[in-house]
Amino acid sequence: MEDIEDVVAGGPPPGLMRLPITTVGLKPRKARPLKISKPPSIPSTRATHIPGTQSIYMKTFGCSHNQSDSEYMAGLLSAFGYSLTENPEEADLWLINTCTVKSPSQSAMDTLILKCKALGKPLVVAGCVPQGSQNLKELEGVSVIGVQQIDRVVEVVEETLKGHEVRLLRRSSLPALDLPKMRKNKFIEILPINVGCLGACTYCKTKHARGHLGSYSVENLVNRVKSVILEGVREIWLSSEDTGAYGRDIGVNLPTLLNALVAELPPDRSTMLRIGMTNPPFILEDLEEIAKVLCHPCVYSFLHVPVQSGSDPVLDAMNREYTVNDFKKVVDTLMQLVPDMQIATDIICGFPGETDEDFLQTMNLIQEYKFPHVHISQFYPRPGTPAARMKKVPSHVVKQRSRELTTLFESFEPYRGMEGRIERIWVTETATDGLHLVGHTKGYVQVLVVAPDSMLGTSVDVKITSVGRWSVFGDIIGTPYGREEMSLCSLPFVDSTCKNSTEKDVRLATPEKFACESCNCGLVENGNIQGISPMSVATESNTSNENVHSCNCKTFMGSINNLLFRKQKDQTSLIQNLGYTLACNKQKDVVSLPGKLSSLDWVLVSGALLSLFAIVAVLVQLTFEKGSK
Repeated sequence: MEDIEDVVAGGPPPGLMRLPITTVGLKPRKARPLKISKPPSIPSTRATHIPGTQSIYMKTFGCSHNQSDSEYMAGLLSAFGYSLTENPEEADLWLINTCTVKSPSQSAMDTLILKCKALGKPLVVAGCVPQGSQNLKELEGVSVIGVQQIDRVVEVVEETLKGHEVRLLRRSSLPALDLPKMRKNKFIEILPINVGCLGACTYCKTKHARGHLGSYSVENLVNRVKSVILEGVREIWLSSEDTGAYGRDIGVNLPTLLNALVAELPPDRSTMLRIGMTNPPFILEDLEEIAKVLCHPCVYSFLHVPVQSGSDPVLDAMNREYTVNDFKKVVDTLMQLVPDMQIATDIICGFPGETDEDFLQTMNLIQEYKFPHVHISQFYPRPGTPAARMKKVPSHVVKQRSRELTTLFESFEPYRGMEGRIERIWVTETATDGLHLVGHTKGYVQVLVVAPDSMLGTSVDVKITSVGRWSVFGDIIGTPYGREEMSLCSLPFVDSTCKNSTEKDVRLATPEKFACESCNCGLVENGNIQGISPMSVATESNTSNENVHSCNCKTFMGSINNLLFRKQKDQTSLIQNLGYTLACNKQKDVVSLPGKLSSLDWVLVSGALLSLFAIVAVLVQLTFEKGSK
C-alpha cells in the first residue's frame, strides 16, 4: 500500500490550506486518478455516494493538542458539508484521533477499531499512534492520517468513503492556524504554538509521532489570537508538547511570544490566557520574564510543570535533563514572584530501576509542596522506546507505590482558608452534575456556582462559601462584567435618607427596609446589607440602628441573582431562615420578600379576601333560596 501522496495526483484542492473560518462549503473538486495497491477494504458501493453528504463520528484521545487537532478536522469536514454525529451506530464513517502516551489509551483505540470493523463502517485513524507506529497490525485495512496532515482530512475521508484504504503520513509544513474550526467549547480556543519538542525522554513515544520542534511564528499566533477574540472566545489555552521550548527553532523564545499575545488581550479582562505545560529545562532560562507575564491581569496564575520523579538518579535514567533542585527553583521562584500561583505537576510511579529510596524522595517532594494538582500514573513501557528495554519494577510494587502516592495527594487540603474570599471568576463550562457552572479564579482554582446558562462566557465576582478537595463553591455577588444591571423592583418608594456622595452610600432606615439614592439594590438582614464587602462603615451619632455603608452596587445585584438562581425549595428555606428584605432605589422602589407586607401586597391580599367573601356570600344565598323553595 502506497502513501496517498504517491497515489493521488495534484495535491490538496485549491483553498484547502487557507479556508476562511466562516466557510461552509466549496465547489466540487475535479476527479483525480487513484492507484490502489490492494483490493478495497470497504464495499465499492460507497463510491457512488455524493461527497460531503455523509455523517461522521469522531472520538478523541489524549492531550489538548489532540483536542485542537480534532476541532480543526471537524471544522474542515463541516465546511465541506459533512455532518458530525455523537451516535456511532448512525455514522457513515468513524474518525478516531489517537494518543500514544500510555498503553490504556491505545488499548481503547484497539477496542474501537475492532468494533468499527465489526459494524462494517469505513474508518480513519488519526493522531500519534499511526504517526509513531505505522506498521501496527491493528491499523491494517484502515485509512490513516498523520499529525501534521490534518489539513487534508477531507481527502482522506472522501477516498475512504469510496472504499479505498489510504494513508497520509509524510510530514510537510505545519497546518495553517486559520483553518475552519469546530470548538468543543465555543468559549475556549486551544491554540497550538509548536509541535514536537527538543527532549529525548527515554519513556516517551510522543516524540516518535510529533517529531522535532516546529514552532509557529509570533505573527501567525498573534493573528490567530486577534481573530478568536472577535469570535467571542473567553479563554485561550496555549498548547504544545513543551511550551517552554517554543521558538528555539526560529530564533525567538517564550517570553517574546507571551508579551506579544498579552498585548492583544482586551483590557476589560474578558478573555484570559492560560500557558500550557512546560518542562523545567527551558523555563529555567526565562523564569523572571515568565513570572511577569503570569502576574498580568489577563493571564491565569497557573502553570503545569512536570517533575516525574523526586529522585535525581531516576530523572537521569529518564533523560529529563534537569535535577530535583532545578525543579524546586522553578516552583520556589514562581511561588515567590506570582501572587496566588498554582502549579500542577506529573509523577510516574515505578520507572525502571526506581528503588524504595527513590520513591520515598518522590513522596517527600510532593509532601513538601502539597501541589493542588498532581497527575499520577504508573509506568507503561511503550514499544520502541529505550525504557521499554530496561529492567522493570514488579507490577505489584508499581501499583502499591501509585496507591501510596495517591493517598498522600488526596490528603491535602489545598483550598483551605479560601472561605469568605471574594474572587473574580471566568465562567466557561457546565459541571457534570448539570446543576452548577464552572468558573476559574485567576489562580485557576475551579469554582462551582449555581447560575443560569446565560452566565457562560462571562466573568463575575463570587464569594467563596465552602471548599472541597478538588474545587470550591461560591455565591455570585455581582452582575457579570460588561452587562448592564437589571432592575427587579416595581413598587412605590417609601423613604430616602441616603446622603449624596461620589461613593455609593447606603443607609439603613429600619431593619426591614433601606433606601439609597446612589445604589440600585441590596439584601438586608437585621439591619445589615448582605452579600457585599463594605469599603467603609460609619455609625451615625443620632441614630442607634442606622449605619452608612460604602459598597459596590454590582454586589447587590449579584446577591439577588444568586438568591433567585437557587432551586425553589432552597430559595424558600433561605428566605425564611434569613428573613431577607429586598430593597431597590433605582426606580425609587422597595419590595419586601419574606417580611412585612408592602402596601401593594396588602391591596392584593385584601382583594383576594373580598373575592373569597363574595363567593361565599353567593353560595350561601343560593343555598338559602333553594331551601326556601
